[in-house]
This record gives sequence, C-alpha cells and structure tokens, in this order.
Amino acid sequence: MWLEVFIPGVVIGISASIPLGPIGVLCIQRTLSKNHKAGFVSGLGAMMADSIFASVALFSLAVVVSFIEHHMIIIKGIGGACIIAVGVNILFKNPVTQIHRNRAGKSNLWHDFMSTFLLTLANPAFLLVFIAMFAAFRVASSEGVVDGLITILGVATGSAIWWFTLTSIVSLFRKRFRPRHLLWINRIAGSLIIVLGAVAIILMFVKTHHAWNLPLIKR
Repeated sequence: MWLEVFIPGVVIGISASIPLGPIGVLCIQRTLSKNHKAGFVSGLGAMMADSIFASVALFSLAVVVSFIEHHMIIIKGIGGACIIAVGVNILFKNPVTQIHRNRAGKSNLWHDFMSTFLLTLANPAFLLVFIAMFAAFRVASSEGVVDGLITILGVATGSAIWWFTLTSIVSLFRKRFRPRHLLWINRIAGSLIIVLGAVAIILMFVKTHHAWNLPLIKR
C-alpha cells in the first residue's frame, strides 16, 4: 500500500526541516519583512533541495555521493560564505524600502525560492541526515522505484507542511510589528545568519585539521 511508504516520507520530511538553521531564520525574516507568501515560497526552495538530497540518499547515486564526499570541504566553505553574504545583506537592509516594494507588488518570489534552494543545496551535510533517517525508518530503494518515488513525494510533502505551518504561525504576528521593530528583526536575523555561516566555515577548518592530523595551533 502506497501509504506505507508515503507516511514515513512525510515524517522524515518534517523531521529534517524542523531544526532552525539559517534557512529557517531567513524564512521567518522574510515572512515578517515581506509577507506569508514570500516566507512560504522561501521554504519551498529548501523543500526542493531536500527532495534532491533525499533522492540521492535513497537511490544511492554513487557518482553524486562520491563527488560530494570528495568536495565536501569546498562545498561547505562556499555555502558558509553565501550564508554570511545573505546575513550581511539582511543586516543592512532597510525594512521601509521593502515595505514600499511589497505595496508596489515588486516582491520577487522567484528570487526568494532560488536563494533558499541554492543555500540549502550548498550544505551537503543534509545528505547524511537523510541517509541516517532512511536507515532509522528502515526505508530502502530496494523496495522498488515506484515506492522510492512515493517516499520522496512524502519527504517533499512533509517539508512543505512544516514550512507552511512555520510561516503561517509567524505571519499571525506580522501585523503587530512596526518598521522600527522590523529594523531590529533584520539586525538580529542578519547577525544570527552571519554567525551560523561563520560557524559552518570554522567547523570546516576544524575538520580539515583533524583529517590531516595537524594541531589547530602551532607555537
């Protein structure tokens, strides 16, 4: 029965999306500074990237996995740098300008979608998350291609449910915020995203030193 593989996919999709990282902070910030649609579409970008990682993890695409493993440090470094750039942009963004753009109907949903899609895709660690979750739920591609695709559909559905729920809850409080509040939200969200991006880069160097068996500090 298709529900037997779809439901675990939904649970995995929700579980993988719940941890509040830079993408979650970005979706919350966009929901507050723009609108619910912008925040949700941003979440859908993350959902699309998660679906790709889930597909690679489930179907064990050896070429892709090998490429990611051999270039993990470079990919994570680029991803961390991109996250920092997004954080800096939010940190210095004027919320009043964004409000005027929203009222003029100039909000770019495609940009919102693609930015979170690429940022999520730049963090290959999510691949390991899905590998672990599929193992925990005993989901395997050996069950068949059709069942595998239904599982991936479940992952996408679960992720979309989470992002819709999160942005809907945040949107309920959106009208209570004034431009000065949004300015502080931008500063806090931007700073937090910068810190998360910096942590990703620092961890990359730490893991590199451990891999090379080199001391972190030389005297």
